[in-house]
Amino acid sequence: MKIIRIIAQVGILWLFYFIGVLIVEWTGIFIPPSIIGLVLLWALLMLNIIKVKLIQEGAGFLIAFLTLFFIPATVGVVDYPELLTVSGLLLVLAVFLSTIVTIIATGKLSQYIERKEQAMKEDIGHASTRHHS
Repeated sequence: MKIIRIIAQVGILWLFYFIGVLIVEWTGIFIPPSIIGLVLLWALLMLNIIKVKLIQEGAGFLIAFLTLFFIPATVGVVDYPELLTVSGLLLVLAVFLSTIVTIIATGKLSQYIERKEQAMKEDIGHASTRHHS
């Protein structure tokens, strides 16, 4: 039963990608369809139109295998030996540094959001305690 649920949830995620493809085809905008689908999914999640439980296991499954999606790109480097020269080293350094910056920024943003949510919960808790007193 869990496998069927995961397949259905991956299908829902694919549906958002497909909606992104349709939007790109209809409008001709130059944003990748996957980004449009993710933004649409994010908006519906933020508005509580879609609950996280509806996609949680499927998203977790895809994230578990995320590194496999990078293998073709990594193997493709073999076709471009110039990437292994000085300019290639600079490219690798740029990718490494941008990855570190992204990880730090994501961590800081996550901590900020968590502090805000904790403060809201404490405010609600204090308000209900005062209300009942």
